[in-house]
Amino acid sequence: MKKRIADQARKVGLEEDNEKGFLVPAPPDVEWWDEGLLDSKDYEDLDKPGKMKLDTEDSIITIYVQHPVQLQPPQDKNAPAPKPMFLTKTEQAKLRRQRRMAEHKEQQAKIRLGLEPPPPPKVKKSNLMRVLGEQAVKDPTAVEARVNREIAERAAKHHETNEERKLTKEQRHEKLEAQKAADAAKGILVSVYRVDNLSFGKHRYQIDINAKQNDLTGICIVHPKQNLIIVEGGTHSINGYRKLMLNRVKWTENSQPMSVREGNREVEQAWLQSVDEKGELRDLSMNKCLMVWEGQERARQFKRWFGVKVCETDGEARDVLKKSGMENMWTLAKSMGSN
Repeated sequence: MKKRIADQARKVGLEEDNEKGFLVPAPPDVEWWDEGLLDSKDYEDLDKPGKMKLDTEDSIITIYVQHPVQLQPPQDKNAPAPKPMFLTKTEQAKLRRQRRMAEHKEQQAKIRLGLEPPPPPKVKKSNLMRVLGEQAVKDPTAVEARVNREIAERAAKHHETNEERKLTKEQRHEKLEAQKAADAAKGILVSVYRVDNLSFGKHRYQIDINAKQNDLTGICIVHPKQNLIIVEGGTHSINGYRKLMLNRVKWTENSQPMSVREGNREVEQAWLQSVDEKGELRDLSMNKCLMVWEGQERARQFKRWFGVKVCETDGEARDVLKKSGMENMWTLAKSMGSN
């Protein structure tokens, strides 16, 4: 054991009986921060005035003050950005009025100094006689034609300016997509709805097309007993879809499908048609839409919008939802329907 300890001590550069590693070094004759203030190499002549470099030309003490470079604290990089201040309509109008007044005063000052030419008088039919008094009396027809021409020129210039400022179709699309991406980056919300009957094709179309337009992911399951709609997306998109499902769509509405009107009935399940076996419209007066659940999740469970999926049994519907881990929503919606 002693031999093993000695070998380990030898590896780190220490001998077993060597006391040099435990000795404290003696203090220096002159500290490094005092070397520039002393002529000698020790503190023996400290009381003698001629041995100190305080007022000499080669002294390190000068009249100048050295300011150290200010460094930003590292924790400030992770500080959250300040929240913007939201102004009321009255405050926004006040700021706009003050800004326009300042711009008008600046323009008037430039006109007085001769830096800008004065703008031509804005003649309208209401101030025609006041601005062009003598000319309007001498030749009213010519003056009226001139005023109409100036009004048309101002209107054309205003329209041209608006057209130049207007975004193109591609720019509007890119702006909308950027807004949707920024909305989804803030957090993903999930909304689950239960509809009693989706036999009317217009209802299925509204559910499908609005989900696509709002860049929502999810699925719509059509079942003989109940219908389940699950959507995922940003806050703005989910709020708009909620208003569609609970307020805008008229779930009691029903009409003849286009295929029946044209005499070419499509082959589909009888319970999925808006008419019964006798060819009469189904009674949807008690049809309604209920919100089953809404909340926030960490990430999207659906990769895309899968559209309308027809499931004739509960097991088939649960198998479809099991791929995304949402099979419990079918049970929850079924319990709400039984109540």
